[in-house]
Amino acid sequence: MSIFAHRPVVGVIGNRGLVNDRYPVHEGGQMNSCAVAHVSDCLPLLIPADPEMVSVSELLEVCDGFLLTGGRPNIHPHEYGEEPTEKHGAFDRARDAITLPLVRACVERGQPFLGICRGFQEVNVAMGGTLYPEIRELPGRMNHRMPPEGTLEEAFALRHKVRLAPGGRFAALFGAEEVLTNTLHGQGICQPGPRIVIEGRAEDGTPEAIYVKDAPGFTLAVQWHPEWNAEHDPVSRPLFQAFGAAVRDWAAAKR
Repeated sequence: MSIFAHRPVVGVIGNRGLVNDRYPVHEGGQMNSCAVAHVSDCLPLLIPADPEMVSVSELLEVCDGFLLTGGRPNIHPHEYGEEPTEKHGAFDRARDAITLPLVRACVERGQPFLGICRGFQEVNVAMGGTLYPEIRELPGRMNHRMPPEGTLEEAFALRHKVRLAPGGRFAALFGAEEVLTNTLHGQGICQPGPRIVIEGRAEDGTPEAIYVKDAPGFTLAVQWHPEWNAEHDPVSRPLFQAFGAAVRDWAAAKR
């Protein structure tokens, strides 16, 4: 790891939450920050994803790259032309208002981002795609949601294989055409955006690994949670390392 003084900055997109069910906070999982700091070798900076507090233009200048994290609230279906239902769950319109234009701006500028779970879905929606509200209700699909009980280790346990496109970016990164991942999501890609390339699918066909076609920068996103055990997992570690290298390249070019 490099000395702390000159690490590039990764904006870690935060979520809204409540402490003791009453005190509003902006929050981010510690495992996200640990993966950025210890594996990507960058400085994690938690972002309050709210247009009343930050703007996309400010974030693009302050940060060198972005980690689009998971989160319990889902993207509002109005963002992809559909009406909300009970199956769509809770929403965070403030985060929608920041992350979706942020993804599009990063794609245009070549500024790197890594999408995880909800962040994976944000990349697809930002690029014109749509989502299924509940994957497990589709014929032939498995239940990808977090197990309702058990320890944190059991919740993030490796649960299914992801098959990767031979010769693709993810296969090259992982050195394999099939990897084992966790799964903790309810929604998933329905229609991919016009520039979204799906390179990885779960055994039931659910899209799991994507990037943006013809984007000048790092635009990889995964539906699973690679931040869990990122320092030691053979799939998570190279993903965060590659993201960190892209962020350092951006920061160096900016300087």
